[in-house]
Amino acid sequence: MSLLRIDASIRHDGSASRALADTAQDHWLRTTTDTRVVRREVGVTPLPSDAWARALSASAATDQDRTAEEREALDLTALLVDELAAADAYLFAVPLYNFGVSQHFKTYVDLVVADFRMGPGSRPVTAGKPGVLVTVQGGNYSPGTPKEGWDHATAWMRRILEDVWEIDLDIVTREFTLVGVNPALDAFTEMAERIETAAHADARHAGRRLAKRQVESASR
Repeated sequence: MSLLRIDASIRHDGSASRALADTAQDHWLRTTTDTRVVRREVGVTPLPSDAWARALSASAATDQDRTAEEREALDLTALLVDELAAADAYLFAVPLYNFGVSQHFKTYVDLVVADFRMGPGSRPVTAGKPGVLVTVQGGNYSPGTPKEGWDHATAWMRRILEDVWEIDLDIVTREFTLVGVNPALDAFTEMAERIETAAHADARHAGRRLAKRQVESASR
């Protein structure tokens, strides 16, 4: 059984999204057997931002008319989709940046969709496979909070992963990751600690459930 893990955090040390994803991955490994984890870093090792445009240009041109850069872009899209096709399950760790989706994860999504196997009219190679989306927010944008609705990333990621890519998706969220970093949030220290504890409990459950759903998906 193979797990494809995508990390979009721009840092290693102190990354809350990585920590939650580590918890989910650890419990996936404990629950399943004959496992293999393939990792792709799109935050600390970004994909080229101009590759999507080149891939689209290449798709509209004949092979002999394609530039070397366009061929490289097509090869990259094929590689990314090959990784998705080879995996039995998925773990996406994507933090909220500036109230929106990580630019690095957006670039990843654009390149994947540029491949004919994931584009309009095709049944995606990810269809029916289980996945977990781990996402974290520095503040708290839950219903009833002063900044309710400021999270412009989670709903978009859900549309892509769940509706467009047809992944059987679980979502694990942790808010208030900037408590202890931003003094303006010091009043929420105890709440942030409870949220962190609950989020890791959710991640443990999601990891175990991912393994179970993976087996069920493979037996269909």
